[in-house]
Amino acid sequence: MSKLAIFKEFWDFLRVRKKWWLAPIVIFLVLLGALIVFTETSAVAPFIYTLF
Repeated sequence: MSKLAIFKEFWDFLRVRKKWWLAPIVIFLVLLGALIVFTETSAVAPFIYTLF
């Protein structure tokens, strides 16, 4: 199963089940995860940690 298949399956789930309220939650979690991964080894990390 490819990575894109997971997104397609999630999109089909949202479309069929009419669970559109899940999309912003998932997008926020993905962006938060990307922010955490990005700041682990960057010089910006001390400034990001002051936000939380």
